[in-house]
Amino acid sequence: MRSNMDKFYAKLSEILEAESVKREDVLRDFDCWDSLTALAIIAMIDADFGINLTVEKLRELSTAGDLEDYIKSQKA
Repeated sequence: MRSNMDKFYAKLSEILEAESVKREDVLRDFDCWDSLTALAIIAMIDADFGINLTVEKLRELSTAGDLEDYIKSQKA
């Protein structure tokens, strides 16, 4: 069974239209990054983890790993 974080990276890859996403990847560097992509990530975090991520907070998170760490910190 895949872990929650494996599922998180799989869904993030879909949203970012990438083959894969690694911890060190900068979210804004993906070609498809725009406001709708940001909203899709916020919606996924809410649906999958029950975390209310604001646009302002997402702007503070640079990499996929930063986003993962934020999710883990909110679930602790």
